[in-house]
Amino acid sequence: MKPSLPPASLHDHPIRSLVAAHQRASDPHWLWLEQRDDAAVRDFLKAANSASDECLAPLEPLADELYNELLTRQELASESLKTPLDAFVYWTSIGADDDYPVWKRHPIDAPDKVEVLLDMQALSLQYDYLDVGEMAISPDESLLAWTLDPRGDEHYDLYIQALPDGTPRCVVKAMGGEVVWAEDNRTLLFTRLDAKQRSDSVWLFDIQTSKETLLFRESDDEFSVGVGKTRSRQWLVIESVAKESSESHLLDARAPHSPMQCVKARRPGVEYSLDHRPGVFYLLHNATHPHFQLDIAPEDAPSNWQTWLEARDDTTLEGIDAFSWGLVISERDHHIAQPQLRMLEWAQPLDPATTAAPQALYDYHTNCLRDQRLPLSEAPSSVALDDSVRFTARTLWLDEESFVTPPRCVAYDIDSGERTLLKQQPLHGDVLPEQLVTQRLWATASDGERIPVSVVMHRDAQAQQRPLPTLLYGYGAYGDPLDPWFSVSRLALLKRGIAFAVAHVRGGGERGEPWYHAGKLEHKERSFSDFLSAREALIDAGISAGDRVVAAGASAGGLLVAACLNRAPEAFCGALLDVPFVDVLRTMQNPELPLTTAEYQEWGNPAQPAALATISSYSPLDNLSAQRYPALYIQGSWHDARVPYWEPAKLFARINQLGCATGPVTLRTDLEAGHGGVAGRYAAWRDGARQDAFVVWALLYQQR
Repeated sequence: MKPSLPPASLHDHPIRSLVAAHQRASDPHWLWLEQRDDAAVRDFLKAANSASDECLAPLEPLADELYNELLTRQELASESLKTPLDAFVYWTSIGADDDYPVWKRHPIDAPDKVEVLLDMQALSLQYDYLDVGEMAISPDESLLAWTLDPRGDEHYDLYIQALPDGTPRCVVKAMGGEVVWAEDNRTLLFTRLDAKQRSDSVWLFDIQTSKETLLFRESDDEFSVGVGKTRSRQWLVIESVAKESSESHLLDARAPHSPMQCVKARRPGVEYSLDHRPGVFYLLHNATHPHFQLDIAPEDAPSNWQTWLEARDDTTLEGIDAFSWGLVISERDHHIAQPQLRMLEWAQPLDPATTAAPQALYDYHTNCLRDQRLPLSEAPSSVALDDSVRFTARTLWLDEESFVTPPRCVAYDIDSGERTLLKQQPLHGDVLPEQLVTQRLWATASDGERIPVSVVMHRDAQAQQRPLPTLLYGYGAYGDPLDPWFSVSRLALLKRGIAFAVAHVRGGGERGEPWYHAGKLEHKERSFSDFLSAREALIDAGISAGDRVVAAGASAGGLLVAACLNRAPEAFCGALLDVPFVDVLRTMQNPELPLTTAEYQEWGNPAQPAALATISSYSPLDNLSAQRYPALYIQGSWHDARVPYWEPAKLFARINQLGCATGPVTLRTDLEAGHGGVAGRYAAWRDGARQDAFVVWALLYQQR
């Protein structure tokens, strides 16, 4: 039976009536919604959910159709790739009807002796929301430490259990989520949060005595702390990080109660990270060049940096991974906006006894046996070193995907250069990777800069139906790149002749560190003009239909989209704003809110007049006006610690109060979730299907 088509228009009168009934003449900006403890706030959000559901009810059959297509295109019962440690092999499996996986292992030499470590599906029956943050196996593989967020507010509880079948015991409540084992098999390092939900301290927990000891506290509220361990397992690293500065302390992983040593004291604008091989530390930093260079330092003098690989103008060095035989460096080419992996190998292990002197250490590193970039299977694509690779391994596991290639893990033999496919996400149904095409455009921004724009389409739509209705996605903040990723749910849009495009705007990291700095603080306006320029480039190339473009963004990407709607509401026939950061000015003026002070180096401190003027010029809620906004699907979460629920709620209320939108402006607030949305894969898929139904309606059926 052929499904009924969605209506050309959706009746939004229940929404408009709701907003009119709750608006207060004395509070035109709806500030009363910020009072979390006021029962009227929760009542309003529930009523908004109901009114929005009523408005969008005609799209439910389409949402069901999209949801069912998603289920049929993938294997619902699956296992992860099996990862060996010293004594056991670890993996997860998930049942076809389950929301959460089960963690398992077996002895390396006895694959039939399967042990269950943690059954998250069974655990989920105890909670309305469930997020397991960290899973940490003790070095001797006898103990499991894991963290649980039962609310969605990113406050985690720490559990420890003896393996294989010990009873979990909660040892720390409301911690920061990060946990690392020392190499003594009895000490855990974990982080705690302050009242502003900033990770401000690192603690030691002795599992034998249950004693907690403060190891490090960060007093500067623009810095957050984290803990990690070098791949060599010899050093614990305590990092204190702000947006443009960092500082690391080292702790002997075998003696966690020994004194810490600071690698190098923090300096404004200087970021560094490190990894270790016996005898040497590798330090990636931007002290002398914004694109980062790689220095070396003797293990017994980690503050004595010596330049080894100088920075290059066309490349940003993004990460280092040390192995017993050499290094893998993550790089990003500025010109083609593509991540790459560079491998360096030395013929002999480093001998600390003969290379302690700076010149000897430098001479060793210049005598490199091999220096090569690992070949890319396609470009543009995403490629990264899998975290599970052991320090002595001579086979690298590479995680790869693109807009047309599902995620896969490939084993790369560094001796032979042979690539072996270990695992790839399987697909089923009527849309397969070979039916998709992707291309990279370059838009010209208002200041002449070239902006990468990625687009993926169904081959038949590209050949027969151009120009295409288009979903244009963007983010553009924190230097985070939107490298190509595959999406099973996206296939339903491509099947219906919709193109999916990504605007790689300034403020992100797609073209390296300069790209980030060119779109933050006083330069933030460029992110918005870049997004609009990307839309124009798609239309000029004949790919996108000018009257059928929907904009989409989440969190800081929601800010991007909302700011563009204020500038050019006619450019889009709809917009999807997921947990959108739209109350920038008011949020940045309130240092008591979680994370605000840590964000000053991203957005600016409005206590400074220049920053106040800049933020005021683009903060979406401060620039709303009686314009013909398109149909909007807005989503928020009650427990969101990053973008408070009231930001999307105020946007919903105020645009509806203006009464000028050309389509419905809806709000869905999940009252049991946090920033990442609902927990459980089926609920998340259902949520995504509703969003996609709105996109399909706005692009294909909406009356224009």
